[in-house]
Amino acid sequence: MVRRVVTGHDADGRSVFVSDGPVEPIIPMFTRIWATDELPTFPDDGSDPIPPGTVAGFFPAQPGGIRFWLFTLAPHSSGRDTPDDEEIVAQVEAILPGMAAVMDPTDPGMHTTDTIDLEVVLTGTVTLELDDGAEKEMGPGDIIIQNGTRHRWHNRGDEPAVMAAILIGSHRTP
Repeated sequence: MVRRVVTGHDADGRSVFVSDGPVEPIIPMFTRIWATDELPTFPDDGSDPIPPGTVAGFFPAQPGGIRFWLFTLAPHSSGRDTPDDEEIVAQVEAILPGMAAVMDPTDPGMHTTDTIDLEVVLTGTVTLELDDGAEKEMGPGDIIIQNGTRHRWHNRGDEPAVMAAILIGSHRTP
């Protein structure tokens, strides 16, 4: 369970804590911490623009939208960490709308999004693979900035890896 503390402003403009409590995972591997599909404004009352229990796309619906996720990559020895079984993909799509749509059906796990992703490895070891096969292995504290690149994640270790990711909807350069 993740504890989330949210700040805001009171009627006099003073900083206040507006909530402090657990955030339930959407599914065991994914916990959405915060989300908006509009240009952000301060929600002074601490209300979520898109509350965690609400179905919303996995990725921001438009430029300026934000998703803040914690996700866990289970250890996987095959080097392909995303299922390609159609039934599993359909179940994931129902829970995390938009996830399956960005996946390359001919290259399991490889995907491209119209987002800038700010990611940090919290625990474990992950490998980021780019479309040309180049790879970087990263561990706790390592930070990844992805700019709409085609990529796939691997956990070739023996333990689950946990990452925090902030995805910001962006425009592609024409």
